[in-house]
Order: sequence, then C-alpha cells, then structure tokens
Amino acid sequence: MAPLSGEKGESLDVGGSPYTFLGLKGSLNSWENALAVIIPIPYDGTTTYVSGAREGPKAIIMASRELEPYDEEMNIEPYRFGIHTLAELPVDIKSPVDTIAIVEDVALRVLDSRKLPILVGGEHLMTLGMISALKNSDSYNDISILHLDAHADLRDEYQGSSFSNACVIRRTVEKFPVVSVGVRSLTREEHEFATRKNIPLFFAHKLRENPTLYDDILNLLSDHVYITIDLDVFDPSVMPAVGTPEPGGLGWYEVTNLLKRICLAKHIIGFDIMELRPIPGMIYPDFTAAKLLYKILAYIFSKQR
Repeated sequence: MAPLSGEKGESLDVGGSPYTFLGLKGSLNSWENALAVIIPIPYDGTTTYVSGAREGPKAIIMASRELEPYDEEMNIEPYRFGIHTLAELPVDIKSPVDTIAIVEDVALRVLDSRKLPILVGGEHLMTLGMISALKNSDSYNDISILHLDAHADLRDEYQGSSFSNACVIRRTVEKFPVVSVGVRSLTREEHEFATRKNIPLFFAHKLRENPTLYDDILNLLSDHVYITIDLDVFDPSVMPAVGTPEPGGLGWYEVTNLLKRICLAKHIIGFDIMELRPIPGMIYPDFTAAKLLYKILAYIFSKQR
C-alpha cells in the first residue's frame, strides 16, 4: 500500500483533534484507507502489584499528539500510510476471559481486512485476545511470537487463575512458538518449564554480555512475526511507569535496534504495547510509549515505501 496523499496541515491539525493517534483525522484516520489499526483496551483486572494500566491507552494516544510526524532514522512519515484509531473497547472487570473474547472479535475483523492490528494496553493478559485471533484467522500461517518483557509470564496459574497476567505467555505457547527477550524475573518452575519445552529465553544480563545473541533471536523467528511488548522490558530509568518494574532492563536503542532488525527481516503481522501505568505529573513514559509505537510503524512501513 502506497502512502496516502493529502494536505499535511489538514491531517495533522491538532486543534480540536479527535481521540486518535497523532490527532489524525480525515482520510489518514479513516478505516477504509488506513493500513494500521490501533485497538485501545483499558483493562487491568488481574494486576497484582500496582494497578493503573487501564489508563495506559488514553495516555499513549494523548501523548502521541506531541510526536513529530517525520522519522529521521528511516526517512519516512509513517502517518501517511494511514493509522485508524478505534474507540476504547468495552471491558468486563469481573471476567478477563470475556474481555479477551472482545479483543479477539475485534482483532479478527482487523486481520480479515488485511490491516495491521496494534493492541494498546492495558494489562498484558489482553494480548491473548490477539493470539486467539491469529490462531483462528486464515490470514497467516507459520507464525511465531517475539515477546519482550522483564518477566517470563510462564506460570500455569497464579492466585488460583489460569488467566492472569503472570500466565499470558504460558497460554500463548499453547498456540504458537515464542521467543522471549529481556527476561530477568521468573520462578525456578518457569525456568524448568521453558527448558523442557525448548522455549528460548534471552535474559537481559546475557544480552548485555553478548550482543551477538540478537542474531540468534532473529534466526529463531518464523517469517510471520507478531510482537508483544510489556514496557517493563525497559530499564526503569527509561520506563518507570509500569506495574512491576525490574532493575537491569534494556535501553531504548537496545530495544529499537532489535525491533528494526526484526521488522526489516520478517513480515510483521501485528504488535502490541502493554502495561503503561501513567504516573501523574510524569509525562515522559507516556511519550516514550507513543514514540515506540510510531517507531515500529516506521520500521514496518519503510518496507512498503
């Protein structure tokens, strides 16, 4: 899909803008023309430490209005490919399973329309809606999942539930191969499970010691890749606004350089950015999350140019 034409001033006039990424309106936000679709899901019903991720989607969308539309690294204006922002999805705080089903239904419609789904959370458990949609859609085959996270999230159940934030990747590996990157917090049982099931875990400290491991990450992924990002993959100095921050995380360029390599080498079929927990009076984490979303689009769309 080629970039859409249109008057730049009209498309990016944020005065009185609608609730859309970058404040886009007109043809660049229309469902018909957009190549990417943002799905905001304000849910954090199974959060067990610090809640507030339900406010993440709104914070990312509002912060995106302050982004410059030009990406100097890729020499591209990603918004010109069209980015449609859906209204926030309804959630059922009493039933994570029902809310996951809502996400799945919407994600299926996006996939069947051959558009790029972008889930914006909200807690990481909601990624399962996208995973189920990918499993039940005929749009792609040979799918693998790139998982960026401080936590392995491989528990079979947590606090009596198999649908908890701590179980999201355990449920995911039941459907697709997963490669986890940036992990630095897990139980012995999770480590043993990953070893038995040959689930690659690229620990943060190992990546710091041996940057050539990024080649191994790329080689383990199939042609079609879905990227799921828990923002606590970043070091808290970069991203403090998460529910369970872990020291020793990755830096901005470590994460974006990996994502650039993956996006340029593979066919990205969707991605999510989860677990932003806005901190009142601290705006840079919100802006960082919005910038990350736009940066990934720059990498993806640079291949469409």
